[in-house]
Amino acid sequence: MIRKFQQTDMDHILAIWLEASIQAHSFVAREFWESKIDDMREIYLPTSETYVYEDAGIIKGFIALYKNTIAALFVSPSHQSLGIGKQLIAKSKEIRSELTLTVYKANHNSTNFYKQRGFKIMHEQIDTHTDCPELFMIFP
Repeated sequence: MIRKFQQTDMDHILAIWLEASIQAHSFVAREFWESKIDDMREIYLPTSETYVYEDAGIIKGFIALYKNTIAALFVSPSHQSLGIGKQLIAKSKEIRSELTLTVYKANHNSTNFYKQRGFKIMHEQIDTHTDCPELFMIFP
């Protein structure tokens, strides 16, 4: 079930975010992600419209929207490839007619996932936090 984020979900989605970020972004130092936990907790998530995917009382993933931007989409590594990310994208398409996002160019799994969901690459840029190339994508 997809539902709106509640403050009591914070620790669960931060744990998912950290674990999935480290796993998906091996080209960025683990310490970078660890240093951003407080920013996620205090800045990014509170300013986003966030939805969680919960099954049998367990949060397995989440999506955070900031205006028309997918600011974060993460699924617990132990629950990936089960359609959770697809459902979270579908939810975001229900509530937004246009979506944008950035994804690290080296994150081929995520780049392909977004392409399969109808997102198009508009241009490449450099992430100012990591100096890694990223792709700016848009739907439709």
